[in-house]
Amino acid sequence: MKILHFYRTYFPDTQGGLEEVIRQICLNTKLLGVENRILTISDKPSPEPIVREEAAVYQVKKSFEIASCTVGLDAIKQYRELLEWADVVNLHYPWPFSDFVSLRSSVSRPSVLTYHSDIVRQKFLKLAYAPLEARYLASVDKIVTTSPNYAESSPTLIRYKAKLETIPIGINRVSYPDVSQDFLESVKKDCGVDFFLFVGVLRYYKGLHILLDSMKNADYTLLIAGAGPMEAKLKKQVRKLGLSNVRFLGFISDEHKIALYKLCRAVILPSHLRSEAFGVSLLEAAMYGKPLISADINTGTTYINIHKKTGLVVEPGDSQSLRTAMDLLNDDPSMAKRLGRAALDRYEELFTGKSMGERYYQLYQSLVAK
Repeated sequence: MKILHFYRTYFPDTQGGLEEVIRQICLNTKLLGVENRILTISDKPSPEPIVREEAAVYQVKKSFEIASCTVGLDAIKQYRELLEWADVVNLHYPWPFSDFVSLRSSVSRPSVLTYHSDIVRQKFLKLAYAPLEARYLASVDKIVTTSPNYAESSPTLIRYKAKLETIPIGINRVSYPDVSQDFLESVKKDCGVDFFLFVGVLRYYKGLHILLDSMKNADYTLLIAGAGPMEAKLKKQVRKLGLSNVRFLGFISDEHKIALYKLCRAVILPSHLRSEAFGVSLLEAAMYGKPLISADINTGTTYINIHKKTGLVVEPGDSQSLRTAMDLLNDDPSMAKRLGRAALDRYEELFTGKSMGERYYQLYQSLVAK
């Protein structure tokens, strides 16, 4: 079976949760005999497909960007050509340019749309986009949501219940690199232990400005691993608040990320808006047996993190709630270990890559068999 994935960005250009989701879908369906290809947009596209373990990545030149919507006009032709090869296309929402390309294609294939998030920020543009969105969502054969929480709370998805299927995001530990003891010790020497950790792209909806407010006069350390459009503004906030207990690590390797997971006290995802539909960093932390801190935004974050079972769930946008949660885990190491063990148990029960791959494979098969 041949599957084409289409999304606006992918490894090696960018490193984020959605890219990791696509990688895990490809890796875990590949084990079942699926051949995957990924079409994406790049500032500096490779003239030849980039052959990665999970899939061949086809890049086309970025033409322009408007309101965070990346456009690559060359993708129109490339999409049509790759669709000729594919048995099923797996699209990824939200990305309005994908709607346009998919709807105007003269080649038809069974389609799966993985629905990662509602459009939250661009409310006025969403009104103009609504007719195209409605046509697009009506045109696909199946819509996959990543958690029952999101399926039940999304004002958009509620209109498409008949074609909706929930497949939780899953990851496999074997798909992450091993960390040598020497490397772990070097990271430990540089960063210490029992710090609080954020991992992800520094975007507006991540709530990092709220987290920084919560760090005033804290006697523990926060490490922020990742880069993104909010970086300069957040660093300015750190200087303004005089925070000596916050450190920005920038873009890091997977090996470095895993070492940080192993050394930290807990992982925090303070996202305060529904643009954070799942939270892959929470899943990664759970896989390494770490307790979680997240905000109750009625999305997949609260499906992964169960309050007082796998971690602590706080009010969104509330720096004092974040501070209280961090204080509790910092002052009670036994609680942190207990919650971390439960997070690992929940990961193994619900969120393995193997389970996700099998569910997608079954879905692809059902569409091809029609």
